Amino acid sequence: MQLTTSSFADGHPIPGDFAFCLPDPAHHVCLGRNRNPQLAWRDVPTGTQSLALICHDPDVPSRGDDVNQTGRTVPASLPRVDFFHWVLVDLPPSLTQIGEGEFSHQITPRGKAGPATLHGARHGLNDYTGWFAGDADMNGDYFGYDGPCPPWNDELPHRYVFTLFALDVPTLAVSGHFTGQQARDAMVGHILAQASLSGRYTLNPAVTL
Repeated sequence: MQLTTSSFADGHPIPGDFAFCLPDPAHHVCLGRNRNPQLAWRDVPTGTQSLALICHDPDVPSRGDDVNQTGRTVPASLPRVDFFHWVLVDLPPSLTQIGEGEFSHQITPRGKAGPATLHGARHGLNDYTGWFAGDADMNGDYFGYDGPCPPWNDELPHRYVFTLFALDVPTLAVSGHFTGQQARDAMVGHILAQASLSGRYTLNPAVTL
């Protein structure tokens, strides 16, 4: 199975159109267009009953003490954890691509609706749900795709890994407001094949991609 995108080159920088935040010289960051990238796939194995897609950032700081703090940096040596940006399950096996901006074309304060979405699929919660939990203007349930917005003072450029899974079940055994980790756990023992691609992104002007 092979996963491709026309939105950026695999392993290379992700354009700002697909980001939640853009660099801003006056305020460090400003809001981006937040479009989901185009994705296409082929060679789905025989016996596939559904597809699932996960986008995660494995480079999120494990501690937030220095995150976005003026005069400080997030050291590259800090241990990192996963942050889920997109959790999409129950895609029909006949589907061969997702269009650019099809599932997300803007930022939605308090999050996009879910879990039901296009093609009879379901969205899980992305991790902006927890990130904005204490923000009176932005808190809510963030279903679907929301793009990169790494700390603007992080020494480490972040990777964004898109992984497509071919599954032997028509409906993944998750329900309600499920998370990326819950989707991953439910896939165990049901993955016939998987394929990944990645892009890189930073908001730190001192970091070169």
